[in-house]
Amino acid sequence: MALPWIDMVAFVHRVIRLALDDLNAAQASLGPVFFDRGLVDALSALASLTKEKPDEIWVNNACTYHRCAFMIPPWPEIYVQDSERRHDFKQALSEYNRLIGAYPAYGYDLRTVPKLPVSQRADFILDQLNGLSQ
Repeated sequence: MALPWIDMVAFVHRVIRLALDDLNAAQASLGPVFFDRGLVDALSALASLTKEKPDEIWVNNACTYHRCAFMIPPWPEIYVQDSERRHDFKQALSEYNRLIGAYPAYGYDLRTVPKLPVSQRADFILDQLNGLSQ
C-alpha cells in the first residue's frame, strides 16, 4: 500500500529506508556510485507533505554523498507517463523546483545537466567530475 497514488507519506517513508539501504550498500563499492534519486529527494518530500522534521535522519547520513549534485530539469520533449510514473509533466516540474531549493539547503552544489543527447550529457557529467578532482 506504500504507493504514491495510495499513501504518499508511507511511500516516502519507504523511499527513505531504501535510500539508507542504498547508501549502506554503496559503502562497499571501490569506485564512484551514482544515485538517480536519494535521501535528499525523500526528506524534502517528507517535509513538504508533513510537519515531520527529518533533520536527524540527515545529520546521521549526510557525509555519505558527494557535495556535487547533478540535476536534470524536466524535459517536455522526452517526458513520458507510464504505470510507474503517473504524475504529469506539471507535477514533475513542481517537484524539480522543490528539489533545486532543497539540495542547496542541505549543502549541495547543484550542477544543471544541459538538454543534450545522452552521450553528451554523460560527457558533461564526467567533465564536471574531472574538474572537481583537479
